[in-house]
Amino acid sequence: MNPQADQAPLRGVRILDMATVLAAPFSATLCGDMGAEVVKLELPAGGDPLRGLTPVHEGHPLFWKTANRGKKGISLDVRKPEGRALFLKLIEGFDVLVENFRTGTLDGWGLDIATLHEANPRLIVLRLTGFGQTGPYARRPGFARIFEAMSGFTHLTGEPGGPPQHMNYPLGDVVAGLFGAFAISTALAERNAQQRDQQRGVEIDLSATEAMSRLLDPLAAEYRIGGVVRERTGSRATYTAPSNVFCAADGVWFTLVGTGDPIFARICRAMGRGDLIEDSRFADNAARIRHLEALDRVIVEWCASLPFADLVTRLDREDVPYSKVYSIADLQADPHIEARGAFIELPDEQFGTVPGPAPVPRFVGRSPMPPPATGPRTGQHNGDVYGALGLTDAQIAALREAKVI
Repeated sequence: MNPQADQAPLRGVRILDMATVLAAPFSATLCGDMGAEVVKLELPAGGDPLRGLTPVHEGHPLFWKTANRGKKGISLDVRKPEGRALFLKLIEGFDVLVENFRTGTLDGWGLDIATLHEANPRLIVLRLTGFGQTGPYARRPGFARIFEAMSGFTHLTGEPGGPPQHMNYPLGDVVAGLFGAFAISTALAERNAQQRDQQRGVEIDLSATEAMSRLLDPLAAEYRIGGVVRERTGSRATYTAPSNVFCAADGVWFTLVGTGDPIFARICRAMGRGDLIEDSRFADNAARIRHLEALDRVIVEWCASLPFADLVTRLDREDVPYSKVYSIADLQADPHIEARGAFIELPDEQFGTVPGPAPVPRFVGRSPMPPPATGPRTGQHNGDVYGALGLTDAQIAALREAKVI
């Protein structure tokens, strides 16, 4: 074992990821970033839809490679009796099982929670579904855009009077994945705090829709107490002002945030409009919210009068929070991002390396882990994983012939 791995926060934790697509697998990937050993289980014929999602370059699935980085790959058909028996033997050596099948699917395969805990009483089982294990929608299919729409998130996204909009990325999946990694870490902390002879795993019921809704903290109170249903406002915030996306004279879009009276005053000075600081319409945040359109008009006109480089000079001079709206090309070219090493190179069979975000967060004073390899081929590590269970080469070959692995 390398010395960096000895310092990893989740060193020694073993996770079996039998989930598909993105949300639940992302939970396991995040734990892998923190040093957990993650084994990815697929059906022998593959077929995970993530392998077909773009970007796919020259037949190689980049989304799969990056989203499942750092994992070993095995294949197993748990629906077959031999596969079920092998799975129950396999699970004895893991701390966590991650799955995202429709509610009741594993039970139908004879892998209900009682059976899993009989095989491994300490096993933590993360069940990540669209709507949870209970309730009238428990069996419904779900994908990121479904979670985003039902949670109330999509209702807030778009221009006033226009249609609700989704972003061009499965945000609902990765948010649910973040909650999944948090849930796994919480369950591990709870289990490890118990006496050894009392340590038992738990079943975690994670609804992706509830995960998205959890991000919208004040909306329920705003509706119940104030009778307000928050609506779409484009890029303009209606809880703090000024806060919007503006365009410079040379067509560069940037976001500007003026939360709090001191920052608003700094924006006024940057614009050369000290008179606005004393304007009763903008005396405090509540007043600025009431006069949002008037305030934004002033800022829009100022931004449109100067190229972005000149705006930057004035905003920096007054220490105003702003940022150009970056593309991925802008982000990777930024000197701060480069200095931080915020992107790493993942070793890859086909491309040599593939870029990906560095693990988040960082633990100060510890050496970074070596970059994880990209996601595995289906069954790539069958020999290693099943050999460690005591299966001979002949037994593994027989299972392969029977399409169990």
